[in-house]
Amino acid sequence: MQQVQVCIVGGGCVGLAAALGLAKKGVRVAVIDSGKAPHALGDEYETRVSAISLGSQQLFDALGVWNDIAAMRAAPYHEMDVRDKDSAGKIAFSGKTLDLPELGHIVENEAIRFALYNALKTNVNAEVHYNTRYQALHQTHTDVLVTLESGMPIMAKLLVAADGANSAIRKQFNMPITYWDYDHHAIVATVRTQLPHNSTARQVFLPTGPLAFLPLQDSYSHSIVWSTEPSHASALMAMDETEFNKALHEAIDGQCGLCSLVSERAVFPLTMRYAKEWVQGRVVLMGDAAHTIHPLAGLGMNLGLKDAALLIELLSEPAEEFCSTKLLREYERRRKLDAQKHIAMMQGLKTLFEGNNPLKKLIRGVGLSMVDKLGPIKDLFAKQAIEGK
Repeated sequence: MQQVQVCIVGGGCVGLAAALGLAKKGVRVAVIDSGKAPHALGDEYETRVSAISLGSQQLFDALGVWNDIAAMRAAPYHEMDVRDKDSAGKIAFSGKTLDLPELGHIVENEAIRFALYNALKTNVNAEVHYNTRYQALHQTHTDVLVTLESGMPIMAKLLVAADGANSAIRKQFNMPITYWDYDHHAIVATVRTQLPHNSTARQVFLPTGPLAFLPLQDSYSHSIVWSTEPSHASALMAMDETEFNKALHEAIDGQCGLCSLVSERAVFPLTMRYAKEWVQGRVVLMGDAAHTIHPLAGLGMNLGLKDAALLIELLSEPAEEFCSTKLLREYERRRKLDAQKHIAMMQGLKTLFEGNNPLKKLIRGVGLSMVDKLGPIKDLFAKQAIEGK
C-alpha cells in the first residue's frame, strides 16, 4: 500500500502545479492520470495554448519552473488590441503605459505540463502515475482509499479531483453542478500571417462570437481561438484551407495580412459549469472539475491555477489537523466567490457583444471608446485583470 497525504487525480497543468507546490512544502503527494505522460515539444506548435497571467507566472516562478517554461517557446505579449467588428469601438492596452515588462505570455499547455512533470520526478515527496486508472474510490471520515486497476491501493488524507470538466469523481460523489450551454463552439488552430504580430494579442468581437489571435514565439505565427455559433462553426470546419484562410482574414479585418493554416483545426463545444459543492468529506474539486468558463478572456487556466495556489497555501500552513473541514471550507468559500465573479463577468461580456441589435452596437462602440480614453481608470482595471487578481 502507498500512503500519502494528498492524492490528485488528473495530471494536467492545474493538477501538476498543485502537486509540485505541495511536494515542495513537504507534503507527500501522488498523482494519477489515465493519459500519456507529458512530452517535450516538437517542431510544430501545439494547438492547445493558454494566456498565462502575471499572477500565474508568479506561481510558476515560486514553483521553480517558470524559467523552464519560458525556454520552451513561451511568447510574451506587450500589447492588446480589442475591437468590435460592427462599430468603431476599440480598446488597447500597452505594457509600457502600465509599467509592466509584458502583459502576459502565450504558452503551449504541453510545455507547462512537461516542466512541472520534470520537477516532480526529482522530488522525493511526489509519485506520478501516468497511463494509470483507478477502479474504486472509498472515503471514511479520516481517509480516502484509491484502488488502482493494477490492484495497488493508495491511502490518502485528501483526494483532489483535477480530472477535468467531465470529472468522474465529481459524478461519483454526486457533487451537483450548475451549467448552461454557451451556444458556442470554439475552433482552435495555428496560423501564419503575412505581417508580423508585433507581440500583440488581438481579439475581435463578431456578431456570432469572438475571434482571438494570440502571438506565438515566431513573429508570424498565431494561435487562434474562434468562438462562434455551432452552425457557423460547422460551416467553417467544412471549408477547405483556402476558404477558411479567406474567412479568417476577413473576420480579423486583415490586421495581420493574409492568413495561412499550418495545423489541423480542432473544434469543441463551450459550456459553463460551476460546482455547487467543492468539498465533500475528504474530496475536493479543483480546476475544470469545479468550473469551466468561456475562453473569450483567456481566464480558464488562470482560474484553475488560482485554485491550486490557494490549496497549496492552506495545506502547507501549520495546523493541528491536516486538511481539516474548516480549512477545506475556507478553500471552497474563497475560490467559489472568485469563480462566480468571473463567470458572471464572462456571461455579461458574451451577451453584450453578440448579435446585431442596434442598441447593443451603440453601447459597445461608445463603451469601448470611453473606457479607452479613461486613462488611469483603464490602466487600473487592466492591471488587475493582467495580474490575475
